Amino acid sequence: MVNIYYSDNLAAERLKRCYDIAPPRVRQYLKAEIEYVLDRIHPGDNVLDLGCGYGRAVPRLAQKAAFVVGIDTSLSSLKFGLSFLRRVPNCLLLKMDAAGMSFLDGSFDAVVCIQNGISAFQVDPFRLVSESIRVAGENGVVLFSTYSEKFWPRRLEWFRLQAAEGLLGEIDEEKTGGGMIVCKDGFRATTFSREQFLALTSKFPVDADIVEVDRSSLFCLIRKKRVSKRGLRSLHDLPRI
Repeated sequence: MVNIYYSDNLAAERLKRCYDIAPPRVRQYLKAEIEYVLDRIHPGDNVLDLGCGYGRAVPRLAQKAAFVVGIDTSLSSLKFGLSFLRRVPNCLLLKMDAAGMSFLDGSFDAVVCIQNGISAFQVDPFRLVSESIRVAGENGVVLFSTYSEKFWPRRLEWFRLQAAEGLLGEIDEEKTGGGMIVCKDGFRATTFSREQFLALTSKFPVDADIVEVDRSSLFCLIRKKRVSKRGLRSLHDLPRI
């Protein structure tokens, strides 16, 4: 249901509207996530943005990185992104499943999955993290974020605003709680806990740190212990949508 939601119902201009109506504290949270990521990438890096949507975070990432590739399963969001990113030359958007990517091993210096993508994508978290680690290169970093429990009231307020705008279905207040937002049309928004991150990353040869950012996000920062030497020769040679 969630994949269909983000591919069809909550895509392109409708997805952008969700961010346009975000209250000031939510805007602060969104900014803090990107700032945390920017502090952990370097000039010259090739960065992969998982679940990029219409490319909301791409302009900020592209200001620091050498090149940014954004992938998403929603073709309508990606097409809208071509207009949104028309003045950002060092980026590329591709239609691709983050749990089954076609990139070579070690293609990117940083792999980024922010704003609770690990839950929102509704794919097997093991496959998602495994693929992210695979495409991260030597000395590469993988960054996943979810919501902090401390942000629950603000998060719920934001989702209520989206429902009031008709961007989401009516929120089922009786079933909503404990970090889960449930809409009467079947949409569910969950989160990922610190314990889940640690249990998941323990299955891979990586070092992982869990950090709370801005009392709104919980980041899992992953660094590889073993690496592959293969990578893309040129990101500019990738097929465009």
